[in-house]
Amino acid sequence: MLVSWKWLNDYLQLDVSEAEFCDRVTMAGLNYDGSESVGDDRQLDLEVTSNRPDWLGHIGIAREASVLFDLDLQIPPAQVTATGPAISDYLSVTIADESFCPRYIARTIKGVTVGPSPQWLARRLDTLGISVINNVVDITNYVLMEIGQPLHAFDLAKIDGSGITVRQAHAGEKFMAIDHKTYDLELGDYVVADEVGAVAIAGVMGGADSEVTEATTDLLIEAAQFAALPVRTTSRRLKLKSDSSYRFERGVDPEMIDWASRRCCELILDMAGGELAEGSIYAGSQPQPRKSVTLRLGQLKRILGIEVPADEVERILSRLGNEIESVASQKITVIPPSWRRDLDREVDLVEEVARIHGYDKIPQDAAVKMSASHRSDADRVRSRVRSLMIAAGMNEAVTRSVVSSEWSAAFHGWSQSEALTVTIPMVRGEDCLRLSVLPSLLGARRMNEKFDNSPIELYEVAKVYLPRKDDLPDERYMVSMTSGRDFRGLKGVIETLVHSLNPTVRVTASRFSDSLLDVEQACELKVNGKTLGFLGLLSASAQKQFELQQPATVAELDLSVLEELTVLIPQHFDFSTYPVMTRDLNLVVDETLTWDQLEATVSASAGELLEKVEYREIFRDTQKDGAGKKRVLFTITLRAADRTLTGEEADAVRDNIVAACEKQLDAKLLG
Repeated sequence: MLVSWKWLNDYLQLDVSEAEFCDRVTMAGLNYDGSESVGDDRQLDLEVTSNRPDWLGHIGIAREASVLFDLDLQIPPAQVTATGPAISDYLSVTIADESFCPRYIARTIKGVTVGPSPQWLARRLDTLGISVINNVVDITNYVLMEIGQPLHAFDLAKIDGSGITVRQAHAGEKFMAIDHKTYDLELGDYVVADEVGAVAIAGVMGGADSEVTEATTDLLIEAAQFAALPVRTTSRRLKLKSDSSYRFERGVDPEMIDWASRRCCELILDMAGGELAEGSIYAGSQPQPRKSVTLRLGQLKRILGIEVPADEVERILSRLGNEIESVASQKITVIPPSWRRDLDREVDLVEEVARIHGYDKIPQDAAVKMSASHRSDADRVRSRVRSLMIAAGMNEAVTRSVVSSEWSAAFHGWSQSEALTVTIPMVRGEDCLRLSVLPSLLGARRMNEKFDNSPIELYEVAKVYLPRKDDLPDERYMVSMTSGRDFRGLKGVIETLVHSLNPTVRVTASRFSDSLLDVEQACELKVNGKTLGFLGLLSASAQKQFELQQPATVAELDLSVLEELTVLIPQHFDFSTYPVMTRDLNLVVDETLTWDQLEATVSASAGELLEKVEYREIFRDTQKDGAGKKRVLFTITLRAADRTLTGEEADAVRDNIVAACEKQLDAKLLG
């Protein structure tokens, strides 16, 4: 925000040096970035944070200085005298969407003389680096820089019909702005239009066809409030920035719109003459009543570590524009001013008192009570997952949430819907909110391959955005991995992860098909009947799509399912000191039987002596076993908690397993 030193002194008598002024406002949060001389004035460059749009005008800066230096603030009354006919006789305003334009104020002045601005006005704008055009346009810019409220002056004679409408742009509608460039509008854009077409892009820039020139005699003065997000979206998409869009993107004071309109008309009548129509047209709704906020004085000591006298607290809050609603025992309740929409919590008032009272008055050793921090269960689970992934030899990756349409369509395990898209992509060609993190990790894998960074073991904990009809997307955290291990190796990492979070939970697998994964080595993982995630070897087509030289496996787990099963309280499990006994089994089973089905049957029939089941290999011999058959070799490990097992006990368990497999799976034991 560029500020004129002389202009500030119109509102209060700053009996301080420029250096003292800049130092004090910097300590209050309005950072001083530099200054320079422009003519007989000084231009100050002050950095305004996005939560303080009231500082985007000289009155806002002067208001802040009046509190810091305890000076009286004088704001022009903006009084105008109407001598023309009623404006409602020949003009109407319609707002098609009040969610975009909550309020719109129109005034008209007829018989103006457009010409050069007086020297004092031209010098003010020159100090701020604003081009001088003519007295009417310069006045709208002056009021903009005075109060921070954007205004626009239309040539009333160039408005077709008797009414204007604030509406959504038509698809493919073209608009020539005052920079004399033509822009293609979309449905998400909003315009101010007459009966023929758009005369301004609402909140961004006026049109060339209705701009004020020296031939203009009748004016329509617009003062309005437009929603921040649509203005920002349109401005960025069209690459069309203006002082008006900058302020609408941050929000304007709804209760000062009429003042800005009257102030503009007051100056035009003074410098360009003309006759102001009786009344104004106010379209839209009145501003909502502001909510009160209560400050407990004890909170100042607790948060700041110092005592601030109650009368000083009341003075500071009152001078900042807060309406004192009540002062009770150790409590002050205020109604924040309309220009301070960032004041809605008690701690906001604490901050206001601190910065005006002076941060330099808070000693470095001020005693502030501390309380132990508390992490949520979700954070604790994520921390454990990260530790376990690192222990498994994986490195954490960080990738972008917005990907290309090709990457978005690469994997549809979680949703078959089309990905949501962003209007203005940060990277060209990447405009889809990802449905899976896997494509992003494979992109990182490709980059590491190019630099020969091996082994490439990556994981990421990040969000995916699953579309929902007529609702916001389902945002889920995922634990995604890509590895150079084979299918069994990465499955082992996942089983170890789940076992570490909850030793009593068993991961089951079922067949799963997706173009990203190999048809023979892909599965859907479940725990307690819920889908945990997906695992598989990258298919040949996917390997080619992502330009990978080496085979890779991938997996993606739903972190919310992991959170549900995790036992966060440390658990103790007794372990046996007695030796184990093992038995190898070689079963002939159907080709369609999966290892998960076989393992489940073995575990269920083995009883409490079973410690683990380990897969060894698969062998096929169609001549001896027949077509559609395979041999599965695996090892069972047995152990008792209170004794050394005998060979007879181990054989009995083995026999129970074989009998269950023969009965349930039609398996046959090879001797």
